[in-house]
Amino acid sequence: MPLGTLADEIPRGKVTNLPIPRYVSLKASEGNVRRGPSLRHRIDWVFKHRGLPLEVVGEFGHWRQIRDRDGVGGWVHYSLLSGVRHVIIDTDLTPLYSRADESAQVNAYLEAGVIARVEKCGPVWCRLQADGIRGWTTKPNIWGVNPDEVIE
Repeated sequence: MPLGTLADEIPRGKVTNLPIPRYVSLKASEGNVRRGPSLRHRIDWVFKHRGLPLEVVGEFGHWRQIRDRDGVGGWVHYSLLSGVRHVIIDTDLTPLYSRADESAQVNAYLEAGVIARVEKCGPVWCRLQADGIRGWTTKPNIWGVNPDEVIE
């Protein structure tokens, strides 16, 4: 019996065939989160921050079941989501280093809750951009990337 590849073991969405779960971001400045996957379902709340990282945990037609960093979820129309990766700073006063090295110069300190765009991630470090400031931080300081994920 042939051995399966790692790609065979990753659950995939029935609509997109993309990995489930996966991270995306809010494309629009506002996005309705519904109780179910259609316009007939009531709006439970509205996300109001472009770039907000979200985790896709399910798919149904044009709808994506998502959850935020607090685990709160619902259904969002796919047109409101983007594959451009963003993260939320989880640790208050997270340093952004000039290089992927804790002895490097600190470019800035970010407060918890700041949303930053991911430029790339290695096994331990991610290069982020927030309000025009770029720098490196380690994955435990952020939400929106998996611990083993590499982003080029």
